[in-house]
Amino acid sequence: MPEFDDVDTMGDRGDLALCLPGMRVSYESEPLEEAALAETWTEQLQHWLDQAVSAGVAEPNAMVLATADAEGRPSSRTVLCKGLDARGVVFYTNYTSAKSHDLTATRYASVTFPWYALHRQVTVRGEVEKVDVKETAAYWASRPRGSQLGAWASPQSRVVSGRRELDNALHSVQRRFADVEQVPFPPHWGGWRIRPDLVEFWQGRQDRMHDRLRYLRTEDGWRLERVAP
Repeated sequence: MPEFDDVDTMGDRGDLALCLPGMRVSYESEPLEEAALAETWTEQLQHWLDQAVSAGVAEPNAMVLATADAEGRPSSRTVLCKGLDARGVVFYTNYTSAKSHDLTATRYASVTFPWYALHRQVTVRGEVEKVDVKETAAYWASRPRGSQLGAWASPQSRVVSGRRELDNALHSVQRRFADVEQVPFPPHWGGWRIRPDLVEFWQGRQDRMHDRLRYLRTEDGWRLERVAP
């Protein structure tokens, strides 16, 4: 293990370590008031998503999915939202993937839309369910052919010997479906829907006094509440 007499000998690594505590952005955003929110979380999320698209945010439908396995060990990764309505938010994946194993074990998940450029984020938390076959088929038909073939080729989350194994798998699938006009979706692939019990809208404000407003599901319907930053 190398030793350093002082931080200057660390070069860029030392400079970065010294800079990290001072890295911050002052959020000069407009306030997020209760009266300004839409009547439903669905409408509000769609409104903010539309604004993210209009602002040119890269991958505006990207969301960080957090799951936990049966032993409570957490994992997170980025997925793409491919469905949004009153039932919840939807993403698609391989049902044999690590995330699907987690969801099957716990039936619960959380996703966060991280719109850093707008000083905003939205978190959706709730129970999960598999998307029905008809809805999955409709979405599958909208995917580019290359993405369809990739879904067949990738043994998602499984350890592989190297890139060559993946490339060979894709070439095999390309040959298999070379004469097939409409590639069917794999039986081990489909959608997950998060049916929210909580949806939080976060707006960055000055001095870290951020606005956090959330829709909370209760036995009597949805309740809107503010929580401290």
